[in-house]
Amino acid sequence: MRNFLSDRAKNIKPSGIRRFFDIVAERKDVISLGVGEPDFITPWEIRDAGIGAIKRGYTQYTSNKGLPALRSEISDYLKDVFGLHYSPDDMIITVGASEAIDLTFRATINEGDEVLIPDPSYVSYKPCVELLGGVAVSVPCDGSNGFKLTPEALEKVITDKTKALVFPYPNNPTGGIMEKEFIEKIIPIIEKHDILIIADEIYAELTYGEPHASIAGFKGMKDRTVLISGFSKAFAMTGWRIGYVAAPKAILDVMLKIHQYSIICAPIFSQYAALEGLKRGKKDGYKSVREMCEEYDKRRQFMFRTFTEMGLECFEPKGSFYIFPCVKSTGMTGEEFATALLESKKVAVVPGDAFGEFGKYYVRCSYAYSMKNLADATQRIADFVKELKLNTK
Repeated sequence: MRNFLSDRAKNIKPSGIRRFFDIVAERKDVISLGVGEPDFITPWEIRDAGIGAIKRGYTQYTSNKGLPALRSEISDYLKDVFGLHYSPDDMIITVGASEAIDLTFRATINEGDEVLIPDPSYVSYKPCVELLGGVAVSVPCDGSNGFKLTPEALEKVITDKTKALVFPYPNNPTGGIMEKEFIEKIIPIIEKHDILIIADEIYAELTYGEPHASIAGFKGMKDRTVLISGFSKAFAMTGWRIGYVAAPKAILDVMLKIHQYSIICAPIFSQYAALEGLKRGKKDGYKSVREMCEEYDKRRQFMFRTFTEMGLECFEPKGSFYIFPCVKSTGMTGEEFATALLESKKVAVVPGDAFGEFGKYYVRCSYAYSMKNLADATQRIADFVKELKLNTK
């Protein structure tokens, strides 16, 4: 029998995050800091709206773009919270931000097109580009400047084949953000080379101190930006699988065709749940989102202080719910450190090279866990680091 597999699909590497998650799933004695999922339960009002939708018999397809009422609320939300002006017709409701990412690449990438990806960044960008015959090009980002995308690093990797730039801020895994003044520095380069922006803003609500600045809000950027977000992180709705994408009409029309053939529509009861989340939030100033962010901020400060005290070089994250300590001082790569830590202390973290080659000497730790779990895990990590230092003397 001949080989029926796609060569591209066969050669894609498995997710480095999921590999460690699978290990943890088989061992009940492990404390995991590996998965980026809020430990908060979806607020009751949102859950009740989803249950109510099912009870009322809302179990059919919606329009391909999604419920008009939900798109209208998202339009208001983007304007009220981020100052962005998108009409309900400018967007598609997707099965999580993940589908939106995939749709965007499939609608825009041709064979040989180069897509610039800040490195380190979320694991799915590179394989999604490569599955389409595109070329994923790493743009190195350094912890010494908060893992920001610099004009120098960007200009250095641009070629005549460059088509798009993934703009994933706040960033997973680093916790880095791009403040307004730093975005302004790269816009002339984007315009000069006529580059499409793919802005993954799933963590936009989770910033600490400095509010999120969307690149789509800058002069001239909306017409060349695909904006991706969703409800998984800020609304604690990971399992509901509701995201959205807003884009210029020419791009959105092609995305909609792909969405029609591959997905049809996002789950209707999840859309009603998201709709309730936005309606309630509009009334109370998005209280549940603010409260979650405040709790994450406490955990963020604890994690940064703890890693610093144990002697690991560590950038203080400004967004998302991840911290990305450097373990090079231990004499190990992130992969070696994570493997030895799991075996020795039964704590799971994700090796930094899962997010790109420039994460080689880092590990990602999520602080989307209870303070008790974080305290227990970091104490074990501190003991591990201390033992390493003693053994190398």
